[in-house]
Amino acid sequence: MTQLLPLTEDQVAIRDTARAFADEHVRPFAAQWDRDSHFEPTLIKKLGDLGFLGMLLPTEYDGLGLDAQSYLFALEEIAKADASVAVMMSVHNSLPTQMLKTFGSEAQKQRFLKPMARGELLGAFALSEPDAGSDASAIRAQATRDGDDWILEGTKAWVTSGTHAGVIIAMVRTDTPEARRKSKGISAFILTPDLPGFRVSKKEDKMGLRASPTVQLVFDRMRVPGDRLLGEEGQGFIYAMNSLEHGRLGIAAQAIGIAQAALDAAVDYANERQQFGTPIAEFQGIQFKLADMATRIAAARALLHGVAATKDRGAALGAACSMAKLFASETAMWVTTQAVQVFGGYGYVKEYPVEKYFRDAKVTEIYEGTSEVQRIVIGRAVSAGM
Repeated sequence: MTQLLPLTEDQVAIRDTARAFADEHVRPFAAQWDRDSHFEPTLIKKLGDLGFLGMLLPTEYDGLGLDAQSYLFALEEIAKADASVAVMMSVHNSLPTQMLKTFGSEAQKQRFLKPMARGELLGAFALSEPDAGSDASAIRAQATRDGDDWILEGTKAWVTSGTHAGVIIAMVRTDTPEARRKSKGISAFILTPDLPGFRVSKKEDKMGLRASPTVQLVFDRMRVPGDRLLGEEGQGFIYAMNSLEHGRLGIAAQAIGIAQAALDAAVDYANERQQFGTPIAEFQGIQFKLADMATRIAAARALLHGVAATKDRGAALGAACSMAKLFASETAMWVTTQAVQVFGGYGYVKEYPVEKYFRDAKVTEIYEGTSEVQRIVIGRAVSAGM
């Protein structure tokens, strides 16, 4: 297919590096990792050595200092090989590192951000709770002062990479139950697994992204030093919402990578599979499916990189990140459904890859803001004339 997006030489080099890495270190093992629900920890250091865990960080903090488009091209290539590895890379690059870069003190950046950029520490993000998902401001995990320290109590849910993360940015209430201030009473803390009272609890048995561990974290009177407060007290929810812009673009790239992998598999199969004495790729019904799949992927990619280019120019994005995430995730779900149909009965069995793409695609419509939440964000912006 013709490349519709103009890439710079540097962007081509980044994309091709990511593709080569994925072909060697990810694609050959992805199916087995999925079957075993296995997270491969050696990938953290390997991605860090490439600079792929600090792509959006300044060089002064050992990052690559790249533009958003270059990062998203690389992320799509990783997602084509395995969406589980891509979501680890996406969460790390978009949420904990960006929050530390934007709101952390210089001491916090030196202590945590530099090793995160080098792949020595994997980052995670803990906002949701068992009873607080889309209504994230309803979290109940509580922090209370004890001298210079904080004592944290509560449970966090749906924490990606929570089993292997060395740094977790967690949103916790610092107001009191008697003086609840909804989102204004939430603060951000930099947590590490060595803190007394920190515990990894339930690991979810998921339909897709099975090689990406998703867990609950329990804070059992966890003592947190005062210098682990990120930014200002009571501003954590605002920090998290700002950082989710990066996250939504990353999930959009992940969705596009899944969709492209499904299309590539469907094209190869359609050219090999014969019925009535001819490859099914010559049947108009199959050609129409492939045409629609390719067109939707191209449109999703163009929207995503248009938003990323706007971000790179420093312009306000408004609801554009939500548009990119909504369209890309629904494209991934639609394309993978069509790919299964192209494969027919073989699309329903694990011998072929498209059933995995189908399972992996679904969660892109759910995490980092469901499609319904994205439509609320977009609808409000449109009705306000933004």
